[in-house]
Amino acid sequence: VQLVESGGGLVQPGGSLRLSCAASGFTFSSYAMGWYRQAPGKERELVAIISHAGVNRNYADSVKGRFTISRDNAKNTLYLQMNNLKPEDTAVYYCNRPPYWGQGTQVTVSS
Repeated sequence: VQLVESGGGLVQPGGSLRLSCAASGFTFSSYAMGWYRQAPGKERELVAIISHAGVNRNYADSVKGRFTISRDNAKNTLYLQMNNLKPEDTAVYYCNRPPYWGQGTQVTVSS
């Protein structure tokens, strides 16, 4: 199993980013997937999860209305669209298919 995140970077408050997670080594369309994040000095926390077919989605309260999780099962790719970013969204973002993790991609929100 391999999960490779991309799309992180430095963005100003109020800006947007789209993260991608390219998955391989398993039948992507058969598994629920999630995005987590870990800020410096804090525990890793769930950001959003999506069911295997993309029908059901759940979000952390802190990102509801700003972030959207989606997937393209034909491309074996998971996405996280992040809008109206805030400094408190600064963290390393990880793609997850239990028990596997990607290497993470850094998101920094700063003016």
